[in-house]
Amino acid sequence: MPAPVILSGRSVRLEPLTVSHAPALAAAAAADRTSYAFTPVPHGLDAAHAYIQSALADQEAGLSLAFATVRAADGLVVGSTRFCELDYWDGPVVWPPAPRGPLTGGADAVPDAAEIGATWLSAHAQGTGINTEAKLLMFQHAFDTWRVRRISLRADARNTRSRAAIERLGAVCEGVRRVHTRGLDGLVRGTAFYSVLDEEWPMVRHTIEQRLARIRRNANSGRLVPA
Repeated sequence: MPAPVILSGRSVRLEPLTVSHAPALAAAAAADRTSYAFTPVPHGLDAAHAYIQSALADQEAGLSLAFATVRAADGLVVGSTRFCELDYWDGPVVWPPAPRGPLTGGADAVPDAAEIGATWLSAHAQGTGINTEAKLLMFQHAFDTWRVRRISLRADARNTRSRAAIERLGAVCEGVRRVHTRGLDGLVRGTAFYSVLDEEWPMVRHTIEQRLARIRRNANSGRLVPA
């Protein structure tokens, strides 16, 4: 499986998620919960510990790679994100299929495709460019270091804010899987699926960098923009 790594930018640092982040993660989630209607976010210290333990169990199984999202300016934890749905391909198509996973591909195996998900950000960090730069760092690591062929993202089809943020990155909407699963509110909902392919990455990188530049210009004038 891919090794945990620190990804650092100007406004954000993505640190491998550990149990030591639990108090700060709980505090970040408690700041203002009105924007978490569609995203599983821990509520309280016990829930933060359980959230992290679940993420680490998935990581140990080679299923994901979780991060604490840290504001670079002061080291404050403001949320979390992760690589998940790590997908390993192995040569020509054969039958029956024998997918190469992290346990058979070696301890340093890297995925051929992955998803960025389980992303949430404290209310006071939204609109500051932290989410945008975090996505840039994760895309860079996936495409430039792992050399993945594809990065996927998804959102509750009703979550117009998250869908707009994904679309602003330059990801392509592949459609909505209707009546897909239950949302956090218990209602059956659809899921909007997005992707960025390796050949699209240079243009997406340019789009994100241009957006970050606009966010920083607006920040200098005291304005926040959608991240």
